[in-house]
Amino acid sequence: MDILGATLRIYVDDLDQAIPFYEGLAGGRAHRFERGGVEVAAVGCFLLMSGPEEQLSLLRRVAATVAVTDVEEACRVLGGLGADIIAGPVATPAGRNLIARHPDGAVYEYVDRRG
Repeated sequence: MDILGATLRIYVDDLDQAIPFYEGLAGGRAHRFERGGVEVAAVGCFLLMSGPEEQLSLLRRVAATVAVTDVEEACRVLGGLGADIIAGPVATPAGRNLIARHPDGAVYEYVDRRG
């Protein structure tokens, strides 16, 4: 499994207000999408999220998003190492993802850019 990088998850009250700062910081444009009632903007290594607190409280349990070349392979490797696959792999607007709980209890999202 190749790990390509990690994304920092940031929860904001006003996505439109937060985006310009992170675009300036990351030096790029935000890629926006909506999922499950939560508005999301991916800007460089930052993933900004805004929405109903009941949805955000679930998302806050995930420590970080880890980019990998292939989520299916990540699923096999994580399972083989003793991680608990909580959700997925499933298709998302940007590729595929899964949520895994590591043996130490930390929860991470793994994503790829495959359709």
